[in-house]
Amino acid sequence: MLPAPSADALAHSQRVVAHLATLINEAGGWIPFSRFMDAALYAPGLGYYSAGAMKFGAAGDFVTAPELTPLFARTIARAIAPVLAQTGGDVLELGAGSGRLAADILGELATLDALPARYFILEVSADLRARQRETFQRESPQHADRVQWLDTLPGRFRGVVLGNEVLDALPVELVHWTDAGPLARGVTLAGERFAWQDRAIKDVRLRARAETLALAPGYVSEINLAADALLASLAASLDHGLILMIDYGFGAGEYYHPQRHMGTLRAHYRHHALDDPFHLPGLTDLTAHVDFSAVARAATAAGLDLAGYTTQAAFLLGSGLLELLSQTSPADTPAYLPQANAVQRLLSPAEMGELFKAIAFVRGELAPLAGFTHSDRRHTL
Repeated sequence: MLPAPSADALAHSQRVVAHLATLINEAGGWIPFSRFMDAALYAPGLGYYSAGAMKFGAAGDFVTAPELTPLFARTIARAIAPVLAQTGGDVLELGAGSGRLAADILGELATLDALPARYFILEVSADLRARQRETFQRESPQHADRVQWLDTLPGRFRGVVLGNEVLDALPVELVHWTDAGPLARGVTLAGERFAWQDRAIKDVRLRARAETLALAPGYVSEINLAADALLASLAASLDHGLILMIDYGFGAGEYYHPQRHMGTLRAHYRHHALDDPFHLPGLTDLTAHVDFSAVARAATAAGLDLAGYTTQAAFLLGSGLLELLSQTSPADTPAYLPQANAVQRLLSPAEMGELFKAIAFVRGELAPLAGFTHSDRRHTL
């Protein structure tokens, strides 16, 4: 019993379907899933992140940590403030969503007297850029002049690069391991409907990764070559500083566990998680969990040093989340209870605490981050 789209939303989805069908026909009847996912999410004016549908919060399709409570962003600000002091650099956020994380980070950095000269946002969606500007104008006008939107990564950067739930939204390759070897799973047309079809892998990088994994016949899962490329680009840009990524996922041993033989690809529509990635294209988010072992390999191969890997709960606790919560008196029930409930969701193993991980990479000398001092799981990657 999924919520029905409005007539306008349904018409938009039909335009996205037509665009995807055109891509398939122009490619000879088949495209790799990564191309389908990229167009469904990012096609200008059509894709899920490029059009105007509400995405974040109770009225959208999912709730991210910054939308739950400002304590998440304030804790991140406290984690990165020492790095900004050591590098004299700026902040670069990748895919800033509604702008809530950026606004709350800048507010806390101001309290700490640690404001950077500039807060860069790399955002590919014109729609989300507009929403981020609205957030700053409404919530943080005193810091709006520090915010600068970018179309591409800067050639040289020092400071802190942040990515909260960025890696999971990168287009992934789907691979089906068979008795004859791994095959690329792509999308074709069956009449007017999308359908799966496997073909030989032509990309040598993808084939090498798939053959190295050597999974059992019948196993279907994702390989995220786009994440490799992103980490390489970030490494080329970073002169001195920190890259901090928070997302949901596992190390390779757990990611490709035999019990996870159907992969991690999911569609999200109006707070419902679906197995069907073809559901209402343009209105539905597509994501895949992150293979943090692959992320670590890509970053270190690009010359970065792995500075820590742990659960979101451990990172936030080590960075002072509970100290920030304690600033609100439990006696002030209307103020305290919503924050305490949100903190429970951030930390609970049954919610976001264990599934979400924090991973950090550095270039140059930096003091260890407090978020990794009590729990570091690098040995599991």
